[in-house]
Amino acid sequence: MTIKAVLFDFSGTLLRVEPARSWVDAVLGASVPAADRHRYAELLSAAGALPGGAPPLRMPPELAALWATRDESAQGHRAAYTGLSRQVQLPHDSLHDALYARHMLPEAWQPYPDAPEVLRELHARGVAVGVVSNIGWDLRPVFRAHGLDPFVDAYVLSYEHGVQKPDARLFRTACEALGQDPAQVLMVGDDRTADGGAAALGCAVHFVDHLPAAERPDGLRPVLDLLDRSHRPRTPVGPQE
Repeated sequence: MTIKAVLFDFSGTLLRVEPARSWVDAVLGASVPAADRHRYAELLSAAGALPGGAPPLRMPPELAALWATRDESAQGHRAAYTGLSRQVQLPHDSLHDALYARHMLPEAWQPYPDAPEVLRELHARGVAVGVVSNIGWDLRPVFRAHGLDPFVDAYVLSYEHGVQKPDARLFRTACEALGQDPAQVLMVGDDRTADGGAAALGCAVHFVDHLPAAERPDGLRPVLDLLDRSHRPRTPVGPQE
C-alpha cells in the first residue's frame, strides 16, 4: 500500500478540548466561588456534558436515543449535550447554553504538540489531508485560529452529511473529496469503533491515545513513519538474474 492521503479525526486526535475545570471557569467566572466551580466541573464531567471530554458515567434513559445519533445534526448535538448538562443544577439555566457555546470557541481547543509539524510535513510532501469528524458544529474556525487550516484539503463533518462514523459512507465521502482510492488512504483516530469503520472501506487505520495534550507530545509522528514505509521500494523476493 502506498499512502497518498491521510484522514484525521478531530477531537482526541489532532486537538484536545480544554479540561472541564477550565471550561466551567471560563463560563461561570469569578461570580461563582472557586469551590463551587470545582464541584460543578466534577458533576458536569461525570454527566458527560463536555463535548470531546469524558463520556457520561450514566446515560439518562430519556436521552439515550438522542445520544446515539447526536452527531448527525447540529440540533441533535446541541440537544444531547445540553440535555446532559441539565442533569446538573447550575445557578442559572442559561449557563447550560453558555457552556455549550464555549466548547465551540477556538480557545477551548489545544492542538497536540506534534499536530502542526505532522500536518505541515504531509502538506510539504504532497500528501492530501482530510479531517473526518463526528461533530455537530463547524470546526473550520478552530483550525484557522490555530494555523492548521492551510494544511487541510477537505473537511467531512458528520452533521453536514447526516451520517456519523463508523458508517463507511462518511469515509467514502472524504476519499472522494480528496480524489483518492480508499486502498491508498490512511485513517488516523483515537476511537477504535468510530474511526475503525474506515477499514470496511479498505483504508488502513492507525490509532492514537486520547490523552491530554501535554501527555501525548509525539503521538502523531508515527504517521510520518508509516508514510515513509509505504513509499519504500519493496525488496525483491526470490532468485535474481
